[in-house]
Amino acid sequence: MLVIVCYDVNTETKAGRRRLRRLAKVCESTGQRVQKSVFECQVSLMQLEELERRLLSEVELKEDNLRLYRMSDGSGCEVREHGTFRATDFEEPLVV
Repeated sequence: MLVIVCYDVNTETKAGRRRLRRLAKVCESTGQRVQKSVFECQVSLMQLEELERRLLSEVELKEDNLRLYRMSDGSGCEVREHGTFRATDFEEPLVV
């Protein structure tokens, strides 16, 4: 299956810059970089679970954002979201 990994790391501190490098190394070991913080990974379900576990061990959920898009054949896309950013639900009213 194809998995798109995207992350945004708070790099205001030395620890944040270190996390950014470590996340990139984990992604580079599994997939190919298509943008600075976006990777395409061709993985099995077991490899996806391992990749997600490795990424979550590096990310700081209170400061960073990690998203994994699992692209399946014909049945849409599953999004796994970790961290500070929460996506807008465009199906609901945007203004109340």
